[in-house]
Amino acid sequence: MTFERNGAEPHPSLREKLQQGDFVVTAEIGPPRSASLQALRRKARLLKGCIDAANVTDGQSAIVRVASWAGCVALLQEGVEPIMQLQCRDRNRIGLQSDLLGAAAIGIPNVLLLTGDHPRFGDHPEAKPVFDFDSIHLLWTARTMRDQARLLSGRQLKVAPSWFIGAVENPFAPPLQFRAERLGKKVAAGAQFIQTQFIFDVPIFARFMQRVRDLGLHERCSILAGVGPVKSLRALEHMCRDVPGMYVPEEIIRRMRGVPEDRVSAEGLAICAETIQQVREIPGVSGVHVMAFAWEDAIPEILQQAGIRRGGTVGVH
Repeated sequence: MTFERNGAEPHPSLREKLQQGDFVVTAEIGPPRSASLQALRRKARLLKGCIDAANVTDGQSAIVRVASWAGCVALLQEGVEPIMQLQCRDRNRIGLQSDLLGAAAIGIPNVLLLTGDHPRFGDHPEAKPVFDFDSIHLLWTARTMRDQARLLSGRQLKVAPSWFIGAVENPFAPPLQFRAERLGKKVAAGAQFIQTQFIFDVPIFARFMQRVRDLGLHERCSILAGVGPVKSLRALEHMCRDVPGMYVPEEIIRRMRGVPEDRVSAEGLAICAETIQQVREIPGVSGVHVMAFAWEDAIPEILQQAGIRRGGTVGVH
C-alpha cells in the first residue's frame, strides 16, 4: 500500500518502508487542548518530509485534548501519514471496536494500541476508568477484526480493515529480565511494530534488544527505539519524578545540570541525537520514534545532528 500525499506522487507507506528494511523515523504530535487544529497542522507541515509517519496521542497522561482520530484526519489532509493511538482507559469493547472501524473507514492506515494511563495522573483524577481491555486484548481484537473480518461478538464485517498494528513497550520497567517476554505476548497478539519508552540508558536497551533477538521477535515485528530531547531542568525533574516508567540514569542528569542554563536545551538536543546514533547501531532496531511533546519544532534539527538528513525545516528554538 502506497501513501498519497495531498494528490502528489504516492510514497511508500510506513509498513512498506519497514518491510523493505529502511531505517524509519516516526514522531509524536500532541493534539491541542483547543477546538482548533491549526497548531497541529503547523507541526505537520514542519515535519512533512523528514519523518515517515506521526503518532497523534490519545488522552496522553490522562489529560483532555482533541481526539486522536481528528488529529489524524488533519495529518492526512496535510500529507503526513498518521498513526492513531487508541487506549483502553476511556472506552469499553464496544467503543474500542467502533473507533477502530471508524479509523479504517476514514483512511487511517496505522493504529497504536495501549492500555492507557490511569485517570489519577491527569487533569480529571476523579474520572471513572473503564479498562474493559488491556493492550494485549485490544491488539488481539484488532487483529481478529482485520484478519478474520469479524467482531468479538462473532458478527462478520462486510469490509475488513487493513491497519498496520502497533504497540508500545518499556525496556526499563522492572523486572527487566521479563520485558522481552512481555513484548513477545504483544507480538503474539498481533503487534507488527513496537515503539519503546524514552531511551536514556543505551546499555540497558542494548541488553533488552539482545534478548529480543534471542527470542526472534525482531523478525516478527519492527522495533522503533523511543527517543526525545529534554528541554529544561524543570522538564528533567518532571520526567524523573512524575512520569510512570521513566528511567533517566545519573550520568544524564549530571550532564544536563553541568551546563549553563542557556545551554540546557542545546545539550538536550545533543544527547537525543547521540542516542539516535547509538541505537541505530544495535542489531534489530528498525527505526526511531522521536517524542518531543510541545517541542516538535526541534525534531528536524535532532535528525540532522544525528546524521539523518531528509526534507523538512530546521526549527528555531
